Amino acid sequence: MSALAKCSKDQEIRKPEAVNDAVELPKFDTHRITSPGLEKVLQKQISVLDHGFIRVIDYMGTDASIVQAARVSYGAGTKKISEDRGLINYLMRHSHTTPFEMCEIKLHIKLPIFVMRHWVRHRTASINEYSARYSILSNEFYIPEMEKLAKQSKTNKQGRSDAALDTAQAEEIIKILSESSAEAYENYMHMLENLSLARELARTVLPVNVYTEMYWKINLHNLFHFLKLRAGSHAQYEIRCYAKEILNIVKCWVPFSYDAFVRYQKESVAISPQWIKIIGRMIKGDDVTQESSGLGAGEWNEFREIFEIQD
Repeated sequence: MSALAKCSKDQEIRKPEAVNDAVELPKFDTHRITSPGLEKVLQKQISVLDHGFIRVIDYMGTDASIVQAARVSYGAGTKKISEDRGLINYLMRHSHTTPFEMCEIKLHIKLPIFVMRHWVRHRTASINEYSARYSILSNEFYIPEMEKLAKQSKTNKQGRSDAALDTAQAEEIIKILSESSAEAYENYMHMLENLSLARELARTVLPVNVYTEMYWKINLHNLFHFLKLRAGSHAQYEIRCYAKEILNIVKCWVPFSYDAFVRYQKESVAISPQWIKIIGRMIKGDDVTQESSGLGAGEWNEFREIFEIQD
């Protein structure tokens, strides 16, 4: 049982008024192209964090749609599978992005509000969020696992470090998060039910670890940009959990494009002309230091980290 559940075990979990569970949809015959891999997970709930999830609601296009768009003159016809894969690799390698925009996906996502704030910085999607002005939010709050609690990083002002907290500290933090979340929800419901406050104002007492929901529709090109940033090691852990599951969804949906993205984009870095000169000097055997490189301390450390250069 989670710490929050222990803290408020006598309080019944309130489900949001929106329907979270997958509905049984009627079967349709279709002439549109479909992805066998994605059809297997369509409408199925994929759990993320303690109360979150992702569901694929709908999609348009497959790898074949990308190839077709790139070869407009070929119509519906394709060449050999190996040539299709090679073409997608070429498009990804040379940043020919328009063919990837031929594919779109719509997801139903349940996530903490503070994760949502990271998410909506990507302004290339269509979003419709659960409205706390019209409906009552559930009493579900994100409480991190103890091993995910860490001290503030000394080098990254917006992230946590690898320095774990001791057990006593972690237990106290979990207790504070659980109790403050339960108290906030009790106050929220008190203002709604006993003081007749409007929902749009009562919600202001809730913390940013409360869960919300949204429908999120995006094309594949912009989704790859989202994943490059949010599945990367510098992204916050909680949004990386969602990005990891979306990566698995993309792998089911467009396997050739997924492979090309992982190979040429996901872990790729931009290299400046100055970096190219430094690498050339190192290949020739020069002992390049920060002072002789012409780079600032921060950029030099980044250069060394990317190319695994030891002192």
